[in-house]
Amino acid sequence: MPRRLLQRYMPRPETLRRQKSLRFMHHLLGDPSLWMLSRRSVGNAFMVGLFVALLPIPLQMLAAAFGAWLLRCNLPLSVSLVWLTNPLTMPVIFYFNYRVGAWLLDTPARHMPDRLSTSWIAEKMADILPALLTGSIVVAIVVGLLSNLTIRLIWRWQVARSWKRRARQRRQRQT
Repeated sequence: MPRRLLQRYMPRPETLRRQKSLRFMHHLLGDPSLWMLSRRSVGNAFMVGLFVALLPIPLQMLAAAFGAWLLRCNLPLSVSLVWLTNPLTMPVIFYFNYRVGAWLLDTPARHMPDRLSTSWIAEKMADILPALLTGSIVVAIVVGLLSNLTIRLIWRWQVARSWKRRARQRRQRQT
């Protein structure tokens, strides 16, 4: 069952409430809907986490936590999914988002230089930013919605499979 697998790796609300750095959020961390593992809460957590992860914004974990609180979905899952864009994957993901944005805006995409530097990025930021933001928003919406749908379908398939297995076991015990 997906719930058991996720529960094995989820932090406990009590553990987080005892953290000194999270004391200012004590009242928010006690909300049971932020810790629930249901098809809806996990699907929405994937949607929020991946949506925020694909946006080139600072404080992504805080934005994912706020989104989880707004949608009342699983907080730890949505915050942890933000780490999809880590320092190793960020250049590849954001370059892909930029290429999608350039294609959508019908502008020629700039090619990456042989040696990527912060000065090159600063010089080209005015040209890059519209395509990067457009591509990031479109990719984030598509990936967020697809992940929500996929998680809900996988969850439903898993539940139906376990129902069939239990029915088969009951029939075997009766014979």
